[in-house]
Amino acid sequence: MAPPSSSPNVTILSKFVAYPDSNSTIGDLKLSVSDLPMLSCHYIQKGLFFSPPPIPITHLLSNLLSSLSAALTIFPALAGRFTTRPDGVIAISCVDAGVDFFHAAAPGLTLASLLPPDSDVPAPVRRLFPMECTVSYEGHLRPLAAFQLTALGDGAVFIGAAVNHAVVDGTSFWNFFNTWAALCRGDDGALSPPDFRRNYFGKSTAVLLFPGGAGPAVTFPADAPVRERFFHFSGAAIRELKVTANRRITKLAANDRESEVYGKSIHDHKEAAAKDGEISSFQALCAQIWRSTTRARRQLPSDATTTFRMAVNCRHRVNPPVLANYFGNAIQSVATRAAVGEVARSGIEHTAALLHRSVAAHGDGAVRRAVAEWEAAPRCFPLGNPDGAGVTMGSSNRFPMYDGNDFGWGKPVTVRSGKANKFDGKMSAFPGRDGGGSVEVEVCLAPETMEALIQDEEFMYYVSKE
Repeated sequence: MAPPSSSPNVTILSKFVAYPDSNSTIGDLKLSVSDLPMLSCHYIQKGLFFSPPPIPITHLLSNLLSSLSAALTIFPALAGRFTTRPDGVIAISCVDAGVDFFHAAAPGLTLASLLPPDSDVPAPVRRLFPMECTVSYEGHLRPLAAFQLTALGDGAVFIGAAVNHAVVDGTSFWNFFNTWAALCRGDDGALSPPDFRRNYFGKSTAVLLFPGGAGPAVTFPADAPVRERFFHFSGAAIRELKVTANRRITKLAANDRESEVYGKSIHDHKEAAAKDGEISSFQALCAQIWRSTTRARRQLPSDATTTFRMAVNCRHRVNPPVLANYFGNAIQSVATRAAVGEVARSGIEHTAALLHRSVAAHGDGAVRRAVAEWEAAPRCFPLGNPDGAGVTMGSSNRFPMYDGNDFGWGKPVTVRSGKANKFDGKMSAFPGRDGGGSVEVEVCLAPETMEALIQDEEFMYYVSKE
């Protein structure tokens, strides 16, 4: 147990190291072609607020620690460390070195103060997470995961996690979190053990070399000023966006008679729309965000290029498909590019169609081409927004952040994230707690852009008023 330390508003009372209940037998896990690019990214930082638990904090702490050890037995990779072999191969050595767990108190903070309506995310939220701005390559010397339980002044608690991004993607992160919660509440009957196989994308021989042993830095200015804000979109608003985005298909379907008059042109458009398929709710939401954010960046010239990057789960996109419980990174970034003026002035149906086509085209062939391109020129993932015209959407509104994360004292109140991997244009999708297809989007933008976005009447029309 380490001596207490403190930061503004939050005091670390104690530090523990949690180990698996039994020794690992899986040996080393070579980082895959999807893991290696993440070595320059920060650890993923996500956490959950809970209403005051009906049990004493000492019992809650004990339950969390014991169930964490049980969860690490199922996920021994998280209790390991990175090793770089002489040939440059980087692997997770499952040596049961353990993970850090911090117990903290924040008597001056409450749920109400940390979750103010219609406001930016308060700065103290980032103090609820361990390993702030830790680069994933540091997993050679530091734990691959760390956790923090913080008791607030009103009795509410926050469980924050930081997990190495070269070990997990969002799907794997929440799979672990759900397992930990199930073990803590005593519900282990339906647990599915993770799949640690590393050959889904072929037995790659490519390595990512770091001369002199010096690891990579993040590829964006981590200290650049950004405002962070959550926007809630109700299920009704999401459905309205989807209907609006799909108007081009509806209109074309209603124009059968006109197509007989105007001939081949309309017929070809109809065939293209049918081939593209229906635009999804999330693609429609992303299109509105892209349009509004691009308009809010008033300094961008109309003929500049703006890029919308969306992280997509490749598990179901390859043939044969990767198992849903695959533990590792199985994501790629799908980029859609257009002129600033085109995105800012076009209707949502046009911009949504651009996004939809990019995502729909990212099947087995596209995934494997991206792997082959990376193998030919291994590099860290260039996360960031160097030209000031990009939007990067991460996380997913389909992740089980509420359902499945009852630790034994009730459903989470809400989800928040730390400072990790945030820059101008970085956005993250979360499911809405009220369900029904609702979505929350964490938006990080330059201060002047955020102010302009809040003044965008079309954008705010779809945002729920709290």
